[in-house]
Amino acid sequence: MHLAVFGATFDPPHNGHLALCLFARELLDIDRLIVSVSNNPFKQNRVAADAHRMRMAELLSREINLTGACSEVSGWELEKKQPSYTIDLLRYLHDHSPADKLTLLVGEDSFREFSLWKEYEQLFLLCDIVVFARAATGQGAKPYEEMYRREGVRFINFDCRVSSTVIRDHVSAGCSISSLVPSSVLRYIHEHDLYRNTADPATLTQAQKHQES
Repeated sequence: MHLAVFGATFDPPHNGHLALCLFARELLDIDRLIVSVSNNPFKQNRVAADAHRMRMAELLSREINLTGACSEVSGWELEKKQPSYTIDLLRYLHDHSPADKLTLLVGEDSFREFSLWKEYEQLFLLCDIVVFARAATGQGAKPYEEMYRREGVRFINFDCRVSSTVIRDHVSAGCSISSLVPSSVLRYIHEHDLYRNTADPATLTQAQKHQES
């Protein structure tokens, strides 16, 4: 069985996450997709409570499964009640399903910091790594692609610049996010009044200008 893992803080999940998962499912012949809600020590400035992030990840997973069931949400990282690292999650999955092929799905922004990850070299031994990278501009590969261009690493062009930070800023500024998140996540954010008054004045101004343009 081919098991893929996509971890993020999901604060909130957005259409970029959804597109990445659907793209990966079609391109990589995935049998199971684990959407893991992370407790990343490098991203401690989370806004929504863990319970909200977990529920929104479940809504994201449901959206993925509307076109073919393969996705499930894991709260294992949150249940540890301490900072969690990707290597810990991958070891846990490998120990429980040693015969499965593991693939880690990573966005370009995260992969740029790959050398800072805990025991990152061990990840190459535990799983294949698929990086969803923005299309290269100019000639030649990106420097970090050359650094990690080895067996088991694959780069897929995926130019989607939506971010959770932008979404939070838009909500705080009173701007629409209907084109940025799945409809079920949008309803959840509104119903629970998430991300109101969370941005600083500078980012509020940027969000308002973006909305007006």
